[in-house]
Parts: sequence; C-alpha cells; structure tokens
Amino acid sequence: MKKLMLALATTVAVGFSVIAAEAWGTDYAAAQTQAKKDGKVILIDFTGSDWCGWCIKMKKESLDLKEFTDYAAKNVVLFEADFPNKKPQTPEVKKQNEALKKKYDVGGFPTFVLVDADGKELGRQVGYLKGGPSAFVSKIETWKKAPAK
Repeated sequence: MKKLMLALATTVAVGFSVIAAEAWGTDYAAAQTQAKKDGKVILIDFTGSDWCGWCIKMKKESLDLKEFTDYAAKNVVLFEADFPNKKPQTPEVKKQNEALKKKYDVGGFPTFVLVDADGKELGRQVGYLKGGPSAFVSKIETWKKAPAK
C-alpha cells in the first residue's frame, strides 16, 4: 500500500510539473498571436534552465507553484527564451532566443521581461526575486498598471 501511495504521489507531482512546463511556449510569434487574441501581455523568461542556479530556484519557488500558474493562466501568455547547456533546441529556437536577448538587452539570467502583444516592454525583473509567487504576481500587476515606457 505504501508503494502504491508513493507511486501515485510521484505520478501526480510529475504530472503537475509537466503541466507547468507546457504552459511556457517557445514560439514567440505564436505567443504574440495568442496575446493579441486573448488581450493579454507576454511574460518572457530569459533563462538557463539546465545550468543557472537562480533560474532553477525561481522556477521551483515561484513559477511552478499553483498561485503563480493560476494567475498566469488568466493574465499572461508565458514565453520561455531558454539558453540551456545540455537541453536540445532547434536552430530556429536558438536563433529566435538570441534575437530576443539582443532586442531586450538581456545580460544575465534569470531576466523576466513583460511586454505587450506588440513587443513593447512594460517591466523587467533582473535576477531572482524573493517572496515567492505573491511577490512576483504583485510586481507583474504593477508593471501592467504603470504608464507605458
């Protein structure tokens, strides 16, 4: 019985992390189309997902938690611009992510950039943000309400 419960708990945990991972798109043009269709903004996560310790910590302590994923599902289109060391990427995704890194002048990871559907920057968080999902959601809401830059 204990083995069955452990297996079930593991399956549920893996399932939630797969769902959370699927929420982050990797096609920027598709993210813009979705944002325009839904009247949402785009949150770009510039990350080194398989090597950046602060990126991994931010994901674990904020981005993968229910409070953030529930908020994001209703309010933003999630886009991941990943710069992994070992995880495979298509040449198109690499080229797209490099172009976005240059466009938004990203110098380190993690960097989060909130943009409107046309790509205009609304706000930016450089580095890990303490306070979990509530702190990050609060920051995003502040950016959304601020006058355009």
